Amino acid sequence: MRIALFITCFNDTLFPGTGRAVVRLLERLGHTVEFPAGQTCCGQMHFNTGYRPEAVPMVHRFAEVFAGYDAVVSPSASCTGMVRDNHAVLTGVEPPRVHELSEFLVDVLGVTDVGAYFPHRVTYHPTCHSLRMLRVGDKPLQLLRAVKGIELVELPEADSCCGFGGTFALKNPDVSTAMLADKMHCVADSGAEVLSAADNSCLMHIGGGMSRLRMGVRTLHLAEILAATESDTEGGTV
Repeated sequence: MRIALFITCFNDTLFPGTGRAVVRLLERLGHTVEFPAGQTCCGQMHFNTGYRPEAVPMVHRFAEVFAGYDAVVSPSASCTGMVRDNHAVLTGVEPPRVHELSEFLVDVLGVTDVGAYFPHRVTYHPTCHSLRMLRVGDKPLQLLRAVKGIELVELPEADSCCGFGGTFALKNPDVSTAMLADKMHCVADSGAEVLSAADNSCLMHIGGGMSRLRMGVRTLHLAEILAATESDTEGGTV
């Protein structure tokens, strides 16, 4: 199977370690992952803020760069949803098939135990795009439950939005901050050491708030937990 990593511009710029974790994880499962260097933005930011004509060249670029791959895998439910639901709306052409990481592991590869080891108390936030747009269901939780050493705890009101929503947090800061406060309260109630999710954008939003309050809870993308092994823990890298 010829697999490509669609890292997304957000992760590439701010969280490159997440992309490396995806590659490391899939290689551990016996697959070779290619990184097409010509990939750019999927156009979500433009599409969501009304600049749809400006997004069209990005959509065409995406189709060109990822043509010919058997599977395109992304550590972003948000951008995966943009490609799957909106690229064809803009151009009338079906885009290459993109899988969010947990979908790819569970539905395509048929695995839940990926050989991970992460001895920490973790709770999981199902981001809006993964929950409502992609409908990944409990696939991330299936993967987390199979991680050795983990203590997976429930997040109260897990399906509530964290208040980020891209430019929503900028245009509606008071509402966004109130939603964030509710989410942080739920994280605190869970007693978790680590908050995980399928989108670093939401983790950045929640993590920033928790850091300012010195809550002592860190954020980590699902891919980085699944890529962790016992040797990583012994070396203090996760």
